[in-house]
Amino acid sequence: MNKILQSLKLTFLHGGYAKLDMSWDYDNVISPFSRLYYITKGSGKMFHSYEEFDLKSGHLYLIPSFTYSRYRCNDHLEMYYIHFLEEVGDRLSIYDIKDFRYEIEASDQDLGYFKTLLTLHPKRYLIEDDPKIYDNRKFVSDTEKLNDLLSAKSFIQTQSLLQLLLSPFIQNSKSSKLNIKNDFHEVLNYIKEHLHEPLTVAQIAKHSNLSSDHFSRVFQQKFGIRPSKYIQTIRIERSETLLLTTNNTLAEIAEKTGMGTVSYLSRMFKAKNGITPGAFRKRRPGS
Repeated sequence: MNKILQSLKLTFLHGGYAKLDMSWDYDNVISPFSRLYYITKGSGKMFHSYEEFDLKSGHLYLIPSFTYSRYRCNDHLEMYYIHFLEEVGDRLSIYDIKDFRYEIEASDQDLGYFKTLLTLHPKRYLIEDDPKIYDNRKFVSDTEKLNDLLSAKSFIQTQSLLQLLLSPFIQNSKSSKLNIKNDFHEVLNYIKEHLHEPLTVAQIAKHSNLSSDHFSRVFQQKFGIRPSKYIQTIRIERSETLLLTTNNTLAEIAEKTGMGTVSYLSRMFKAKNGITPGAFRKRRPGS
């Protein structure tokens, strides 16, 4: 297992300090990156991975990538935040091979780690706090170019600091069987891994050892969205990333996202974003 972890790559995206109010109230957030929060003042609530968290001062919180989540500020909330991409091995996520807890009490060193990362990556803060604005725009390609400009020293420091912040959340290796009550987030990982295939609700239900009807009911109860709608949302999000970060043709993107045909990809993409995939791609730098 540790041999696999040697290939862990963490990519810094955004970081900053946020002062939030009751307008920080978002539902149906499914991001292609992970979040780390260090709460300094105020209170709020967060829901993901079949858990509700009361955001408290002096605590750290982890939100995994591709996980349905909700956020709400009760009145006033201040926090350091970091967004990052993670991958390990070939097309795997660290969330596929390790169990995580998502709330821990901050150590004396954690605040220093956050501040150092923000010093290494100045002006990488979010201008907007609405996930619909920053989740699926040109931030991926922009960030990759900025990271390429880092010195070797800053690059290695960034990797080390992200690992130091992420590692306390890690628990034990994944069990081989899905526990629908305790490890339902594995279903989301399964969807992500098989997204390029003609994935169906029946297939996912079979993987979970449940009937299709029961699986659909439980999924919607846990995440507030139908599994078919969730799959469609993730496919479109992945197509957005590919449009912004690769030169893949629309046919290749349709295949890689499990959309099948260019016409179906274009129809679903325009229904969500209001523009065609081609128009969306023109937004990336250098287009």
